Amino acid sequence: MISTAIIPIAQQFNLDAGQTGLIMSFFFLGYSLMQIPGGWLADKIGAKRVLMLSLLIISFFSFAFGMVSGLMLFICIRFFAGLGHGGYPPSVSKAIADNFPQEKRTFVQSLILSTSGIGGILAFTLGANLVAKNWHYAYLALGTLFLLSFILVWRFVPNVQPTKAVKPSEKISFLTMLKNQNIFVLFLAMLLLNFLLYGNMSWLPSYISTKFQLDISTTGLILACNAIFQTLATIFAGSLLSKLFLGREKIFLLTATFVSAALVFAFVSSNNIMLSIVFLILISMISISAFTTIFTWPHKIMDPAIIGSSIGIINTGGTLGGFLAPMVLGYLIKLSGGSFTLAFLFMAGASVLCGLSALLVKKD
Repeated sequence: MISTAIIPIAQQFNLDAGQTGLIMSFFFLGYSLMQIPGGWLADKIGAKRVLMLSLLIISFFSFAFGMVSGLMLFICIRFFAGLGHGGYPPSVSKAIADNFPQEKRTFVQSLILSTSGIGGILAFTLGANLVAKNWHYAYLALGTLFLLSFILVWRFVPNVQPTKAVKPSEKISFLTMLKNQNIFVLFLAMLLLNFLLYGNMSWLPSYISTKFQLDISTTGLILACNAIFQTLATIFAGSLLSKLFLGREKIFLLTATFVSAALVFAFVSSNNIMLSIVFLILISMISISAFTTIFTWPHKIMDPAIIGSSIGIINTGGTLGGFLAPMVLGYLIKLSGGSFTLAFLFMAGASVLCGLSALLVKKD
């Protein structure tokens, strides 16, 4: 929701692209720092406890963001909200490994990932309309939704203890896990891909509203439609990776990243709003399919005993990309005198490198 809220925030506090980039980026700095500890804790004390703590922390700081003013306060609160969010992805992956057989984990993980698209729909409809009225109200609503999520997790998620999920003789040390080359290859792939994903997420509203002179509500409606297609693509990709492309993940990822790069180039070159929307939807669908590939791959090539820690390390690459993308792209936009072309070409190049890096994954 920050990508639409940042528009009135920047206007109200006279912030430039570099400063708004910092506000968007510092969430991902906190997120990155907590990914590995969050995954380790999920493996050690149980996924449900880490998940509930994460939701409580981010709920608190979502409320706080809607109540403050000033650049430094925005940056600090975004950082601590990121720390809270850092425990979420690895604890969810650990809960999937604890509660589902291996053949179902890829599809279940893709269903969980599809909720990002559903969240996007809410952010760009309910959220954008609240932002258009008063951005403070939008963050009060967001904090309330996180609190509701906490209650639902507490009530419905099974409380599987680590000792029940994994026998002591089957446990793998953290240092042994760090010797696994695949973890760091997927870390790099996730980092590169997230320059495209979070670059899109952070700067698309500003780009579309500036280039085509649209208001926040109209921009939100376009991005909500985009999020619907992104949600469907995530589920569809999970189904493909569970069946048709089982064991052929490299081919799937390489194709998705190269096509995404070509579409980014077409998107930034287009001056027709309808054509640009089509390109935008295709970019989102195909790039999120690449993300689904990387995020679900560990369930096929990693031991369930270390899945929380593995996902924590791999997704740290993604969150570092999320931290760097708004700042780097904001700097490139500023360097180009407000033009987004150089920034989007940078995102396309990162997508190509992501596909190439995945060729280094080794499967026993």
